[in-house]
Amino acid sequence: MRVDLFDFELDKELIAKKPASPRDTSRLLDMSDEGVIYDRHFYDLPSILGKGDVLVFNNTKVIPARLYGKRGEAEVEVTLYHPENGLIWWAFIKNSKRLRTNDIITFYTTDIAVEKSNFKALVLEKHGEDGVLIEFQCGADELSKNLELYGLMPLPPYIKRDKPTTGIWNKYNDKEDYQTVYAKHVGAVAAPTAGLHFTDDVLRLLEEKGVEKVFLTLHVGAGTFLPVKTDDTKDHKMHAEYGIISKEACDIINKAKKEGRRIVAVGTTSVRLLETASDEQGILHPFNGETSIFITPGYKFKIIDYIITNFHLPKSTLFMLICAIAGTDRMKEGYMHAIKERYRFYSYGDSSILKCVNKI
Repeated sequence: MRVDLFDFELDKELIAKKPASPRDTSRLLDMSDEGVIYDRHFYDLPSILGKGDVLVFNNTKVIPARLYGKRGEAEVEVTLYHPENGLIWWAFIKNSKRLRTNDIITFYTTDIAVEKSNFKALVLEKHGEDGVLIEFQCGADELSKNLELYGLMPLPPYIKRDKPTTGIWNKYNDKEDYQTVYAKHVGAVAAPTAGLHFTDDVLRLLEEKGVEKVFLTLHVGAGTFLPVKTDDTKDHKMHAEYGIISKEACDIINKAKKEGRRIVAVGTTSVRLLETASDEQGILHPFNGETSIFITPGYKFKIIDYIITNFHLPKSTLFMLICAIAGTDRMKEGYMHAIKERYRFYSYGDSSILKCVNKI
């Protein structure tokens, strides 16, 4: 399938630099009914969903995976994206051409100079577009503490942040903003952004209405930011991400489906894990492992009836996925409406709810 089929023009002014405040005041493009589009706000979600609906959340927690470091005089910016084990990670590194195998990168902050830093990583391998394999030179129990101390939230490249040079290292509010209110299991290096709009008030109203909540975990990788650089989707390589679905979650979802109740996925990450763990009869099974599933139009979905999702980049795997869910023409119609009405786009932008029309 040609990648340029998923292209569209977007005014850069529509790219959100920070989230709505409060979170649930973000706008919601309601495409839950076929053939019509409604402009709402996210706090309207409890009026759209009904008793017995099941919301499926991804409760991964983002780690501060962006680090600044030096190799000699060379400055590097490191974004971790996939662990090989506790101390060995794949990373995308700006200025990686200055690095060689066996080089030592020393990380620093505005408060901890390179000369005083004990947080280091060894360069193991360089693999072109796959990035650089590094090994942290500390104990496993120290790594999470060091990331909290030295790291910044790994925002996507279209959210511009100046490199901190004065004051405290984490001078932005991204450590709170770029995390869902229900984040629990540490391991993601990108947020499941569809969940950023939920507040405790919205969750309470949904519970009072009888909407059921289910949690799974997919540790989102920074590979989700990568554009599709091939001309045809068949030539694109997806990065693997680690996910878990419990038997309890499967039982709730399978029971709801059997009873004809609606399954509403919160985000593309939830959809990808659900589809990975379901069989051809539409039964969901417990899962513990990696997935690199790549969903494009023509795919028949086994689990979901609706998806809540943000607005995605042109020619991205995420836009392709929602076109597979709701139909390419329908999504282009929705995006043109959102652009005309000045919705805010991407990770810190507004939300939408879409009906799945391509099911088994």
